[in-house]
Amino acid sequence: MNATPPLDRIRIVLSHPSHPGNIGAAARAMKTMGLARLYLVKPKTFPDPQAVAMATGADDVLAQARVCASLAEALAGTVAATALTGRRRELATEPSWARDAAADLVATTAAGEVALVFGNETAGLSNQELAQCKNWALIPTSAAYRSLNLAQAVQILCYELRLAAVDVGAPPKVNDGGTPASHEEVEALLSHLERAAVGSGFLDPARPKRLMPRLRRMFSRAGLEREEVAILRGMLSSWEK
Repeated sequence: MNATPPLDRIRIVLSHPSHPGNIGAAARAMKTMGLARLYLVKPKTFPDPQAVAMATGADDVLAQARVCASLAEALAGTVAATALTGRRRELATEPSWARDAAADLVATTAAGEVALVFGNETAGLSNQELAQCKNWALIPTSAAYRSLNLAQAVQILCYELRLAAVDVGAPPKVNDGGTPASHEEVEALLSHLERAAVGSGFLDPARPKRLMPRLRRMFSRAGLEREEVAILRGMLSSWEK
């Protein structure tokens, strides 16, 4: 069984990228999602200061990027490759949506290294390049406007790869979250509200209708914190004066 983490067995291949800034932005997109293996097929300009500037801390991904003379070289040693393209091609296999394709690639890493291939910013992938990839995938963009920047497409797919490969768990809790209010504190707030509502004439105690039950339900949904109860009671006391 291969003990290497799945994301470490995935290559991100950019074929003939023309803008060095996109290379740097793609490296940044990769690093945020835990991928590090960048392959460049005949980049127009690389290395380049603009790539470093756009990488914003992902210099290590750029430094170890492998420049290849052909897509065949970039795919050497892989067991599967998926191409990203927005255009349907003659004689191509049926496409998958990006999420399904990412999950399939992650599953295939159990058998060896895999690659995700992106084409040139303007021309995309050639039919010859697409033919070298086992599968191809689409990002479900709006039918009214399908244009995605290269680095944006890389970010979307790297995100899907991470979701498929890593148990991200529950979102982190807010660091400055306050202490939950106790039952007694919430009850005291409700009593204070009722007293203030009657005193102001807003609530007729002879015909209370459902004001207090509705307020109780609202506060139950809100999950009040102790500091919030203190704020509300302080406001009520100020208004009562």
